[in-house]
Amino acid sequence: MIERRKTSELIELIDSIPAVALLGPRQAGKTTLAQEIGEGRKAHYLDLESDTGRARLADPEAYLAEYADHLVILDEVQRMPGLFQNLRGLIDQGRRKGLRSGRFLLLGSASIELLRQSSESLAGRIAYIELGPFDALEVDDLNRLWLRGGFPDSYLAASDRASARWRRDLIRTYLERDIPQLGPRIAAETLRRFWTMLAHAQSGLLNASSLARSLGVDGKTIASYLDLLVDLLLVRRLEPWHGNVKKRLVKSPRVYIRDSGLVHSLLQIEDRETLLGHPILGASWEGFVIENAIMAAPDGTKASFYRTSAGAECDLVLELSGGEVWAVEIKRSTAPKVSKGFWIATDDVKATRKFVVYPGDETYSAGNGVQVVSLKSLLEMLTSL
Repeated sequence: MIERRKTSELIELIDSIPAVALLGPRQAGKTTLAQEIGEGRKAHYLDLESDTGRARLADPEAYLAEYADHLVILDEVQRMPGLFQNLRGLIDQGRRKGLRSGRFLLLGSASIELLRQSSESLAGRIAYIELGPFDALEVDDLNRLWLRGGFPDSYLAASDRASARWRRDLIRTYLERDIPQLGPRIAAETLRRFWTMLAHAQSGLLNASSLARSLGVDGKTIASYLDLLVDLLLVRRLEPWHGNVKKRLVKSPRVYIRDSGLVHSLLQIEDRETLLGHPILGASWEGFVIENAIMAAPDGTKASFYRTSAGAECDLVLELSGGEVWAVEIKRSTAPKVSKGFWIATDDVKATRKFVVYPGDETYSAGNGVQVVSLKSLLEMLTSL
């Protein structure tokens, strides 16, 4: 069993707050982690994706009142958005009886619905935590993680072929079942084409007009498709850095498919040899590093990238809540070199620490305050803050 980094934080929140929402894409391991935590205390699990689970909550206050002394785990809670108002009443009743923590653990794989409903009904009563697929601090084989992605069943599959088959099935499930359940009426093949286009453009600037022409739709439709995949926690929209500099800054966001394994499946890359010879190699590595770094960064960290029209560029800017600014350049080279554009970018963002992340294991100085580090070294520094 692979221990998840978020376990202790999740337990701490459950022990101090009435409701905790554990968010993450489908099959990232939320249910497994919740049930492991539930084994150590009185807990009651209900899957709201099943007809039986939803039927039991026909009268939610009456049903859940029977488990007032349990941690109630409600899986796929976005399937019953009207439930949040009932949870508010139960939490307030419990507070009057001295029950101030550990009432509800809500699991959701569609953040937009969960956040909208809970923010309205459970303000001051709920905390949020995101659980993504496995990351580079949770597993030992970094190359396997990069190729297969971090979804547990994909990473742990018996072979690369079995892993690729699992990911193809996951993509099909999203397109044919999960997304239609959320309401949007989008042809599965159209959305697959859009998703595949994003994979080809991994780490690139969003060009909505080009995507719209390719799909034969308008720009607003492309924005809605992108919003949907972002809300499902499948795609990350990394915004450009904005600050008080007298330079023309790029205004378009960069778009990344968050799980590298899904990138590779959409591009029909099933093994390491094919990946190493594919044009997406550098962009895939960049997205892999960026996703791991953002997920490892402390709460309150603002992530962006820096780019000017003149070519000054930094792949990732992390503005930490304490005031530090980390500039991160990502290179798929065992002997990385930084360009003049990186030095200009670090000066413009007033970086307090400068890193180059490369696929090697050693840490060494590249001069002028720049450290060349492995991905794991960067993540360990971030998680120690």
